Amino acid sequence: MQTQNTLQISLTDCRFCSLVSKANSEDQIGTAVTCDRWVIMEFRQPWTLESFQQNPILKALMTGFQQVVLQHGINLRPMLIAPDREYSVPNFTRVLYYYRPAKMFAKFEKQEYLVPEGETIDLITAILNHSVNQPNDLPRFQQYQQQTNHIREILVCTHAQIDLACGRFGTPLYRRLRKEYAPVANGKLRVWQTSHFGGHQFAPTLADFPQGRLWGHLEPQVLDLLIQQNGSHSDLRQYYRGWSGLTKFEQIAEREIWMQLGWSWFDYLKAGEIVAQEQVDDKHEANWAEVRIHFAATDGSTSGIYEARIEAIGEVMSALNSGKPMQLKPVKQYHVSHLVKIQ
Repeated sequence: MQTQNTLQISLTDCRFCSLVSKANSEDQIGTAVTCDRWVIMEFRQPWTLESFQQNPILKALMTGFQQVVLQHGINLRPMLIAPDREYSVPNFTRVLYYYRPAKMFAKFEKQEYLVPEGETIDLITAILNHSVNQPNDLPRFQQYQQQTNHIREILVCTHAQIDLACGRFGTPLYRRLRKEYAPVANGKLRVWQTSHFGGHQFAPTLADFPQGRLWGHLEPQVLDLLIQQNGSHSDLRQYYRGWSGLTKFEQIAEREIWMQLGWSWFDYLKAGEIVAQEQVDDKHEANWAEVRIHFAATDGSTSGIYEARIEAIGEVMSALNSGKPMQLKPVKQYHVSHLVKIQ
């Protein structure tokens, strides 16, 4: 897909993985982390490896996360957000808990807490136990719950300690969104710096809640469209990483449906399923898959199923991490070869 000259230019002129990915036209769709639950906690920067290993609050978060994922098979993602001069309260910790409300859904449900710092570990423990339907004391934190379901949260990865590209490209994007978009949103939009949530080769990348959609390789000229969502949706096609309510191949199909239906598609309840897929070992990715996307209007006025076939169309070379020397890896690219509404 890319010439050798293009590849050499990418390797010579940059040390950021996201520039190589972008120069070699890597398609981002299907790279959104699949999640049932997100636990997002305020924690001051820097977010170093040592802090994750030594800070008691972060150790509790990561230990609990590993138990939920490994022992219970729940797709849960922990994230950190940097305290904000306007949003944050001294000596208190804000925790956002997003969860899938049903098999078919359009956006994640949210519970937000603002607790004294000394109770942060107990709250995190209660949330993690709640996420796997274990006994918990989450009701005792009701006094700290915040009524913020009307607020849209934009989380921009600026986690330079994980990859330099996120700091280099994520930070300016965060500052622009925070300065230009949040203040004029009448209290309905907050913009945060966040820790890594996957895909630093797509920096600058952000997560948009409560929908749970991920975007990457973002450029200033598309921010109006992304935030306001009232223009030509097809102009955002190349920036869309996918909806975290679906798995990889389902995300690829979902983008094509969005391209056909427009912004209204985001409001439909949705669920995906893999009907068939090439059988491969753990070291390889399937060359094809057949999926179904079930959908329904929130008012029950319409429902149906889309059926799609996704097929590999080649590979591009991408850098999964920034630095020198740049290490490249072939990344399989896909397209939707067949899409039909079957009912």
